[in-house]
Amino acid sequence: MSATAFAASPFPVRADLADAHDAAWRALAAPGTWLDGAQRLAVAAEIRHARGCAHCARIKAALSPNAVRGAHDATGQTGAAEVELIHRLVNDPGRLSEAWSQSVLALGLSEGAYVEIVGIVAMVMMMDTCTRALGLPDRALPAPAPGEPTRYRPPGARKAAAWLPIVEPPDTVEADGPMYPSPKAGYIYRGLSSVPQSMRDYWALANCHYLPGQVIYRFDATVRAITRPQTELLAARVSALHQCLY
Repeated sequence: MSATAFAASPFPVRADLADAHDAAWRALAAPGTWLDGAQRLAVAAEIRHARGCAHCARIKAALSPNAVRGAHDATGQTGAAEVELIHRLVNDPGRLSEAWSQSVLALGLSEGAYVEIVGIVAMVMMMDTCTRALGLPDRALPAPAPGEPTRYRPPGARKAAAWLPIVEPPDTVEADGPMYPSPKAGYIYRGLSSVPQSMRDYWALANCHYLPGQVIYRFDATVRAITRPQTELLAARVSALHQCLY
């Protein structure tokens, strides 16, 4: 097991899972596509801060999120658009809308930065939820790595089946780097595809928590300590409790 991740865990943790967390935190501290390392870690800090936001609690309790006025309790490390995006993703993701996403962009956030932040939220919440489930405190944020964002936009990214641009499997190019496990990859794989590095970072972590991509469609495969039916039952229940439309 990694000496860094899960060192104080009261339960045994797979070495590959610990290594995946280490790799994910290194990736989050490094320059991304549209945000540098310091900006990416500021997003991570805001994600954690959002858990205790009183304004978010009022939004969550309201019949409509649009009925609540006020301001988020923020760290001050990110702009207004980033705060709105992060807090709503963390606390009330089941009631987002395309109109809301456009309102966030109208505050000055670029589409690429929006997608990159979504990927960071997904990764940090995945790892923090895992450590809290083990009874461990949040892992300390690493120091940011130096360097500039790549600002790479895939030429095949276009708005079609989603609120923001995505890259369909036939539209990938060599410069994008590895993208999909197969040409028939589902839309859940495509959500972060306009920022390929964020997509790769997310799936490297998610597949380790769930199942390797190459066995997703092998329903008789047992690669974890529990069986595939048990895995899917747990996943379905968690998705229902989180109001996951997917």
